[in-house]
Amino acid sequence: MNNLISPYDLGASQIVEDTQRVSINVLVKKAIKDLKKRIVEAQIETLGMNIKLTSSRTRFNGERLWFVCPVCTRKTGMLYKSSGGIGCRKCLRLVYKKQRYKGMVENN
Repeated sequence: MNNLISPYDLGASQIVEDTQRVSINVLVKKAIKDLKKRIVEAQIETLGMNIKLTSSRTRFNGERLWFVCPVCTRKTGMLYKSSGGIGCRKCLRLVYKKQRYKGMVENN
């Protein structure tokens, strides 16, 4: 017997809540999240670093990726490579030019 629903089967209709749903928006969001993570991991491998990634939930139920600083293990959005090694700005004691030369004019 054919299990297809015809428009004339008014009494045999199924309820939406009893069916399995697939949302294109959910699939696209998941694909974008996976792609972001793979791009970041590929960039890390390209630079020859062994940096861990972590994530956190955003206010509207999203997800944000973070680097884990190899020195202090804090979450950070930016890592720096200097003569002191690889780490976050605080661990490498990096300051911005404005912070270092307060009130002074610096020639470039």
